Amino acid sequence: MKPNALITGVSTGIGFDAARLLIERGYRVFGSVRKQTDADKVGKELGKDFTPLLFDVTDEPAIAAAAEQVRKAVGDQGLRALVNNSGISGAGPLMHYPVNELRQMLEVNVLGLLAVTQAFLPLLGARKNCPHPPGRIVNISSVSGRLVFPFVGAYGASKHAVEALNDGLRRELRMYGIEVIAIEPGSIRTPIWEKAAGADERYADTDYAEALAGVPAILDEMVRRGKTVEVVSETIHEAITAIRPKTRYPLTWMVHAPRVLGDRALDKLLCKEMGLN
Repeated sequence: MKPNALITGVSTGIGFDAARLLIERGYRVFGSVRKQTDADKVGKELGKDFTPLLFDVTDEPAIAAAAEQVRKAVGDQGLRALVNNSGISGAGPLMHYPVNELRQMLEVNVLGLLAVTQAFLPLLGARKNCPHPPGRIVNISSVSGRLVFPFVGAYGASKHAVEALNDGLRRELRMYGIEVIAIEPGSIRTPIWEKAAGADERYADTDYAEALAGVPAILDEMVRRGKTVEVVSETIHEAITAIRPKTRYPLTWMVHAPRVLGDRALDKLLCKEMGLN
């Protein structure tokens, strides 16, 4: 029987490509989308070994219904892996960043991740006398989970929280044999960059306007130099299948910059790059 994996946020980007790769490697994949049109589109593209699940990670009743749907489908075989990929981005100076937008980002990137994890943990083996081997949890974090750039402090806050949840879950679920792994991408060529705010008109009358005007060009260059989405998919597969997986898979050297350079040197470098001196 094919092993089962669940991936949140499969309509585009990392989620879609991870589903594609796992299916190619012999998995049956369940993937969450928020719209029926996306379910139809992705289902058609990925084929018979893909099952769409309609839920938003902030909708706990819908998550519970999806967990029951998956439980009935997998039976005593359980889930080999849960990949928490759903997330949203945003940019802007923290001095002016709308608190309601940060609240929504935390709802999706942090609380949604935990809600999904809690709902599917029984299918991953977090229960006594489980009839199948323990599964694994892979959390898609970010370089921003360890290094916060100017204007992405809100997003960085959410990913720092993901790193904290990753550590807490890894230690608490050790008693069940469930591995919990964080993947920390840097610049990846996905649609999430298209959704990120650049020279947002809301900040045009602030002291940050001039620096923000240069952000789109910086993002374009980061995307140009960025890794392909397939790099993340291959790392997800490794995290799921390695006999002894790493606790973290950093996909950019920049995650080490705070430790190597120190805060003051890094502040100077980043502020100069972003036009904040």
